[in-house]
Amino acid sequence: MTVSNGAIPDDVTTPHDSTPPHPHDETMPDWEKRFRAPRVSLPDWAEDAPHRSLFVSNATGTYELYAWDRATGAQRQVTDRPNGTTDGVLSPDGEWVWWFDDKDGDEFGIWRRQPFAAGDASAGPDEAAAPGLAPSYPAGLALARDGRTAIVGRSTDEDGTTVFVTRTGEDPVEIYRHRESAGVGDLSHDGSLIAIEHTEHGDAMHSALRVLRMDGSAVAELDDTKGGTVELGLEVLGFAPVDGDTRLLVGHQRRGRWEPMVWDVASGEETDLALTEELEGDLSAEWYPDGSALLVAHSYEARSELWRYDLTSRRLERIRTPKGTVSGATARPDGTVEYLWSSAALPPVIRSTSGQVVLEPPGMKSPGSVSVEDVWVTGPGGSIHALVQRPEGEGPFPTVFDIHGGPTWHDSDSFAAGPAAWVDHGYMVIRINYRGSTGYGREWTDALKHRVGLIELEDIAAVREWAVTSGGADPDRLILTGGSWGGYLTLLGLGTQPDLWSLGIAAVPVADYVTAYHDEMEALKAMDRTLLGGTPEEVPERFEASSPLTYVDAVKVPVHISAGVNDPRCPIRQVENYVTRLAARGAVHEVYRYDAGHGSLVVDERIKQVRLELDFAARHLGK
Repeated sequence: MTVSNGAIPDDVTTPHDSTPPHPHDETMPDWEKRFRAPRVSLPDWAEDAPHRSLFVSNATGTYELYAWDRATGAQRQVTDRPNGTTDGVLSPDGEWVWWFDDKDGDEFGIWRRQPFAAGDASAGPDEAAAPGLAPSYPAGLALARDGRTAIVGRSTDEDGTTVFVTRTGEDPVEIYRHRESAGVGDLSHDGSLIAIEHTEHGDAMHSALRVLRMDGSAVAELDDTKGGTVELGLEVLGFAPVDGDTRLLVGHQRRGRWEPMVWDVASGEETDLALTEELEGDLSAEWYPDGSALLVAHSYEARSELWRYDLTSRRLERIRTPKGTVSGATARPDGTVEYLWSSAALPPVIRSTSGQVVLEPPGMKSPGSVSVEDVWVTGPGGSIHALVQRPEGEGPFPTVFDIHGGPTWHDSDSFAAGPAAWVDHGYMVIRINYRGSTGYGREWTDALKHRVGLIELEDIAAVREWAVTSGGADPDRLILTGGSWGGYLTLLGLGTQPDLWSLGIAAVPVADYVTAYHDEMEALKAMDRTLLGGTPEEVPERFEASSPLTYVDAVKVPVHISAGVNDPRCPIRQVENYVTRLAARGAVHEVYRYDAGHGSLVVDERIKQVRLELDFAARHLGK
């Protein structure tokens, strides 16, 4: 997801306060400081050189990759591109940084690499990491410990998914090909076995697993989609980090939620960890470096925590973390655990179980925000969890219903600069984990099939009703907004629920579902076929029922749309189709097109977009 700045087109009204203050200007509002304050991701570390790490930071104003030598304390910027870079991998020997090079955020490109110890990024000796492979969408990457072998997953409209073994100085060798979506999961510690996730059965929401040798011959298959009326998914969590060890850590849904198990791909033995009775909610895991235990990540009701599971004693031990969300965690060779934590009120910090802050970004510190309140609302499909942030003062408040993307994702009690900006301006913010969201069981996630978009909007409407009748939300000042799938639900909601909303703000949305299907990347075509039960030609009535374009003439309220002209996920042509229909009947709307893809890694660009959204709401709602 790499993007760049874009000029404001003629059909966008520039807000009166659009000139940004200098980063060190004391008059800079808190909402802008939250975007500008430098952040760092959880550092990834090299398996055979754990003192070498790779992380992402926005310290320069654009998210880029950084190398960190913990032994010396030295840090350096690895990539330096106008659109930013976040997709990077450190080789197990710590000698190479691989990064994905696309064009203007279109997600279509090649892997490049440079030595970990290279000089300044502007003169870094970047080279094609997998010569002989044409540009594609990425479909997973696994690097071997020998420093010269890589397993590269690729996706194109012409070929579907292909997987290649590449070795330095040799031509790439194809070991897998299929029209449906797939991806590289992991490579065994000794470099002899490759685990892939695939959807050859045609259900892009539920993967099966296959383990291959380096020549492409099959070793084992695990498929929970066969023989039942309910299809279940599997995911690769990683091979045991021990030479000759054929155990693969796998995520499964056999008991109605995600949880880990150990699968020995050589013997076929499956070891159930039996964590269901002790922990509710979804579970994921990764190996401790010696293979004796698992670091378990537990997600439940929009918050998360960590546990250590000893594989010999089968004992769970709680790793103490504050209440909030752990966005990533890793077990280090010395037995400590490093994790990235935040809450809605407190900005992210990387901590260690040793009690230390692991990596602190330089410069300005981000202001905090308002804690979330948990609300449970009875909806047509069950109890709906919503997270509410209230501004100072007495309600009813103008209210923003900020809808998450995905759709298979969820909002959590974690720090987010966007919602905090609305709260600073006096709005109540409500985020909703509608049906389709993860973290509430498999049935809740899978419920959106076929009546796509309409199911989610039923839940959103139920929470809206609670917000108004409880006296918290002003019924005359209700904003429906979101990005990506949230932008799609925004436009669909404005057309199918025209009397419920006062304003709509959609970022990088699906606006015309049929055109979006034909223009989007192949992996998303597969997901749409799964969600809707076929192609637009096979199930035209479902695409029509779920497309915002179908209902565009029913939209009554002002609409603001932002879109990246190079977006491969929500392509620009289908947005233009929707905007043309709005313009044809003189509907109040504004469009901001920027020369980028599905979002922005440039801080100034993101601030510009939020400023446009705040100004649009102020002008049309009088706030």
